[in-house]
Amino acid sequence: MSTTPTTTSGITLGAESIHGHHHRGKRLRHFFLPNGRKVHIALSPEEADSLRQRLAVVPQDTPFDLVISGSPEHLSALKEAHSHHETRRQSLREKHGEAYDEFEHVRAELDALGSELHMLTDHAVSLDANFSKYGYSAHLRTYDDHSTPGSSAASLHGDDAHEKKDWSAEKRNGKIMKIYKKPTVRQYFHKGLLWRASDQAEVASFELFVDLLYVGILAINGDHASEAPVGSELLRFSVTFIMSWKLWSDLSLLVSWFETDDIIQRVSILFIMACLFGLTTNMLEAFEHTYSQLVAFFLAARLFMGGYCLAMASLVPMVRGMMIVQAILALVPSILWIGSIYVEMPNRLAIIWMAIFLDLTGGVFIIAIIRGAKRISARLGVWSDKIFEFYPAVNIEHKTERTNAFVSLVFGYSVVAILYQNSSSFGLNAFFGKAILGLLQAFVFNWIYFELDGADLYTHAIRRSVVSAVVWGAIHLPFIMSYVLGGAALSRLVMATDCPDADEHDLTHFYAEKSEHEIPSGLRWFYCVGFGLALLMMGVISLTHVHKEAPAGERIKKRYRLANRAIVCVILFCLPTADKLNSLQLISVVTGLIIWVLLVELWGMSCRDDRWFGEKRQCKYTAKCGISKKDLESHLKDGTTINVERFSNKGEKGMYELS
Repeated sequence: MSTTPTTTSGITLGAESIHGHHHRGKRLRHFFLPNGRKVHIALSPEEADSLRQRLAVVPQDTPFDLVISGSPEHLSALKEAHSHHETRRQSLREKHGEAYDEFEHVRAELDALGSELHMLTDHAVSLDANFSKYGYSAHLRTYDDHSTPGSSAASLHGDDAHEKKDWSAEKRNGKIMKIYKKPTVRQYFHKGLLWRASDQAEVASFELFVDLLYVGILAINGDHASEAPVGSELLRFSVTFIMSWKLWSDLSLLVSWFETDDIIQRVSILFIMACLFGLTTNMLEAFEHTYSQLVAFFLAARLFMGGYCLAMASLVPMVRGMMIVQAILALVPSILWIGSIYVEMPNRLAIIWMAIFLDLTGGVFIIAIIRGAKRISARLGVWSDKIFEFYPAVNIEHKTERTNAFVSLVFGYSVVAILYQNSSSFGLNAFFGKAILGLLQAFVFNWIYFELDGADLYTHAIRRSVVSAVVWGAIHLPFIMSYVLGGAALSRLVMATDCPDADEHDLTHFYAEKSEHEIPSGLRWFYCVGFGLALLMMGVISLTHVHKEAPAGERIKKRYRLANRAIVCVILFCLPTADKLNSLQLISVVTGLIIWVLLVELWGMSCRDDRWFGEKRQCKYTAKCGISKKDLESHLKDGTTINVERFSNKGEKGMYELS
């Protein structure tokens, strides 16, 4: 009995393809070498130690080797066994001739049918649906729901997960929420491969509850900015909004990284929400009287999440390096935030923006070091590979759904902001017209973002590359900020009385007090530049994705459609200088420009051969086969299956087209 030396830093949790030969049964955990030695496979260094201890006390009839999955020893043993069995197969082919070929044909048919069955089961359907929506990745692997990655129970598919489920037993399979549950990593990178749980990461209900608080943050921050459209208010809006966004993004990231689902997690979320609530209550007077309280609530949440990362470093040693780094990234900017309390304005702004820069870009620098350490120096590369051998990854479904939910809130805010109450007996007036135009603008923005820029993707930005993923994530902040600013300004323009048929007495008292007879210059800039920047940022988001192309080609290429969008944005940037336009005219022009972008996108994305009305023309099937056209049409009408081999030497050979 002996064991081979194993490496504990070079493991890979399985090198087999998820659509390979082993998907119908248990994962290969041991095999025999040609010399009779038994090779046991461990999925992690921890499992290797445990397995070695168990094998040492169990009598063994044959000598064995213990290797870690993916290690050089594992690959060498597999190649040796594979070469041996290839030689045996060749000898059997020479010995049995046609009988062997028939057996191979039956086995190939069974494998094809088994693969098709697998495509209809949970693992394949889940992964294929992911590829279909976000793009294919050859570096993606899955592990089972009931397995802990890197633990002794980890496997690619575990026990037979495709057996028929006992639905009567499901009634007694209820779950309880524990006070504490050991966290597991949902997905992580290891040696260039992305390992993730086989199930879909759904957005939890408490995450949507957190988003409800941001409805209030958008309303308070945006409305106050539009009430005083000056530079100082824009500065206050930017700083406070970035602080609240940072808490939201960090919270979403931690929830996406780890699966806990216990009571402690809910209490932690509640504490962060309380800090966010306190942050919100101190936003409006942040640069006057409440700055220290604003920073205190912000740092309480940030340092709490930093402490949470340290706890994860202890509980999940596999990703310890990244968790310690995340705690440091929370601590270093906190020092600057604390220091800014003791510096007076305007010098305080320098420290604030340095802290914001570190908060927003710290994670990007860490990823750059992990990815490019070897290019800097070989020594740094070795250190990086050791410290960050495993590091958690963003779950693409969770990230996109959370972002989409937040963007929906932002679009919804602009709709709620333009609502008003009419006091006139006949309410079809300029107020109503401007509000409908504002509703149309929000609808078009929603249409472009979700159904044009974010749909029909060949490869999502997160899956396309590291650069596109970073740009996609970073660009959403200026996009949302600019749209909130434009939407808030729009709500003031709707109430303006500077145009015909806009009498303030047609509004209830509350809204009449908000109405203005003259539009401030800053409000025009907030509105036009806000929506212009939002439209431009949406173009950048679209650019990060790779969209599918129509078979016959698009009418207008994507780059030209985005160029048209950029030109419209430039017009919006310059539109505030036309100060002779009243509120109704200004909103009308902006609406027309946004609709123009929509029409160009719809027309340009369409296929040259597509019809705008009715169905497409009948589909034609072309085939080259040795079957008579009469027999082929007969089988096609009856819906029966044709065995082409039976007709291989019959009928006329030619090219047929059937409609």
